[in-house]
Amino acid sequence: MFSVDDKQIVFVGGKGGVGKTTISSALALQQAKHGRKVLLISTDPAHSLADAFDKPIGDTITSMTERVDALEIDPDAEVEAHITRVMKTMKRFSKPDMYPEIERQMRLTQQSPGAQEAALLERIARLIDEKPADYDLIIFDTAPTGHTLRLLTLPEAMAAWTQGLLKQTERSKKLEGVLEHLSPKAGKDITNPMADPKQHESAELDERTAEISETLLRRQRLFHRTRHVLTDPSKTALIFVLTPEKLPILETARAVTALRQEKLPIAGLVINRNLPDHADGEFFAKRRAQEAQYRNEIEHEFQDLQRVYLPLFPTDLHGLDALKDIAEQLP
Repeated sequence: MFSVDDKQIVFVGGKGGVGKTTISSALALQQAKHGRKVLLISTDPAHSLADAFDKPIGDTITSMTERVDALEIDPDAEVEAHITRVMKTMKRFSKPDMYPEIERQMRLTQQSPGAQEAALLERIARLIDEKPADYDLIIFDTAPTGHTLRLLTLPEAMAAWTQGLLKQTERSKKLEGVLEHLSPKAGKDITNPMADPKQHESAELDERTAEISETLLRRQRLFHRTRHVLTDPSKTALIFVLTPEKLPILETARAVTALRQEKLPIAGLVINRNLPDHADGEFFAKRRAQEAQYRNEIEHEFQDLQRVYLPLFPTDLHGLDALKDIAEQLP
């Protein structure tokens, strides 16, 4: 059976409603029992970690137990913080009468498609980059397919944006040189040929371009480091949670295929909510027979992956005691 005792980063994902938050929480408690310091992070806007632990969490690191901390990332807050940082930088290089227009444009950007995801991906990357210094293990409660694949492709995207900016800057400088040559006295004080009113503007432009370039390069390096960690099987593991039903099996198969193509280390599967043998009656007999067929399909489809089967419990699972019970059944 798979184990994450030696991992630094674990993504737990799966189709909505299969119990991945419960499994993530139980895994965190299991690893804490093994003596590890764990940070459990929810990246889903519809957070369930607080419900699982019966304890408020929010977008600040909150202690759940002696060795388990939790965090629910707020995508809206991430976008707001990003927009604020960008506006602050832009205003440094703009005239005060331009501030209202800058703010208007940035607020429009805040509502643009993909703004939340971009901010969320950068926060995930920063956590992966920084938090291993404070924790033995970081567990992400998320659907890893889209997030992880995008994190893998961001270094190339950042490289393209950065190179494009630098090339554009170089072309602008060359054009400026041509114009200066064609109009050597343009804008200059004839009585003081050494005084160039464009010199200050040029210096501001160079400073702004350098700052933007450095910002892009920092992000590019961050995503490169993140990808290196994500594709390192000695540090990272991905776990899929599913139930013995048709749609979760299909979605998991697609996700496994996509992530394997990117050389991501998949540790195994947790097949959750299997009907126990002692459930009686004709209804449960039919349900059990159908589940048996789906389990056979799972065994065939994912035969090269480690698999753990957990039973369906008679009541909802929430609160520390219930999560500890599940943790005892994990490998």
